[in-house]
Amino acid sequence: MTFVQLGGVKPEAPKDATLLFTENAVRKIKDFSERLPEAKGKHLRIYVQGGGCSGYSYGFKFDDKAPEDQVFAKDGAQIIIDIQSLLLINGSTIDYNDGLSGTGFSVQNPKATGSCGCGSSFSV
Repeated sequence: MTFVQLGGVKPEAPKDATLLFTENAVRKIKDFSERLPEAKGKHLRIYVQGGGCSGYSYGFKFDDKAPEDQVFAKDGAQIIIDIQSLLLINGSTIDYNDGLSGTGFSVQNPKATGSCGCGSSFSV
């Protein structure tokens, strides 16, 4: 996935980019990587796409690393993210929830200025 800004200039990753993982997220990434055939040998990709009721939505999938991807690692778990998505969620914390309100990865994004009730879309 490659994004080009107007004028043909590719965005650059912030020099101090951070993406934090909770222990639940680390545990689940490692579990999926070992257990699910579609995740073996791949990394968890987080991406942001236009859509949802607040303007942007988060996506998660296991994928191969592309040359322009940024890699974040903690305790053997790796997340890959394209630069355009990173610009929107830099400084976020990635968690995994397994409860009554839903199951799956979530993003606590300090840049989000609003979100929908279900938490799957946000605005900046």
